[in-house]
Amino acid sequence: MSTQYDRQRLIALIKEHALQFGDFTLASGKKAKFYLDCRKLTLHPLGANQIGAGMLDLLADELPDAIGGMAIGADPITAATITLAGQREQNLLGFIVRKEAKQHGTGRQVEGPVAAGMSVVIVEDVVTSGGSALKAVEAVREFGLKVDKILAVVDRLEGGREAIEAAGLTLQTLVTVRDLGIEAT
Repeated sequence: MSTQYDRQRLIALIKEHALQFGDFTLASGKKAKFYLDCRKLTLHPLGANQIGAGMLDLLADELPDAIGGMAIGADPITAATITLAGQREQNLLGFIVRKEAKQHGTGRQVEGPVAAGMSVVIVEDVVTSGGSALKAVEAVREFGLKVDKILAVVDRLEGGREAIEAAGLTLQTLVTVRDLGIEAT
């Protein structure tokens, strides 16, 4: 299996494993005629490989200290990317952002081998309104991490990019819904 990013292969895998049509309510509360269940892709060996390679391509020579995002959607993206980085002998750590700080142990909302002052990038499976990614940004900043970029697998083209850019951040995605042959709503 190749560990090189192939955009057309990723698009085919999304269509085969993650794209569903019907009537759905998204996390943003919006109604939609299609749903991207990226967990079916990020937890698939071929999908995870393509996503990890794609994320590393987006980062190129500007590797942060760590990547991570909001549990549960970002967890397999983080794992695939740091695993592939390790195979390439690139020093890239991972972290997880809990929806809320745990009430026992260290009581942390951000988990992993990260410390205040490190540069990080937030990863996300699907960007719709940008709300989930922006919550992750807020949590890592409160923890003391520096973030200015969000990477996502798919942009639904429904205002998320604009919200993220309005917050002073950059959004890069592997694909958009137009690449899947779907017009944004």
